[in-house]
Amino acid sequence: MHVRPRLHEVGALDPELRNSPIAQEQDEDADTVSQQVPGNPVCYFNGRAFEHGRYVSSGGQVLRCRYGVWIDAGAADPDNP
Repeated sequence: MHVRPRLHEVGALDPELRNSPIAQEQDEDADTVSQQVPGNPVCYFNGRAFEHGRYVSSGGQVLRCRYGVWIDAGAADPDNP
């Protein structure tokens, strides 16, 4: 049985605070967005830094930090991974 790790809930995006861009994994713009922050070791969400590879939950959405860009990793519903 696959057990999903507990995710840090970051809340809703506050546009007044520092935030890294969010892209879809399959989105053609994901590479373009990544070029805007090349090799950044952290992603920001509401002013808080999260290291590359870290997963967070924002409402019902799971985001994964990929070198300065949040990638949408699916739903945060533990009953429907």
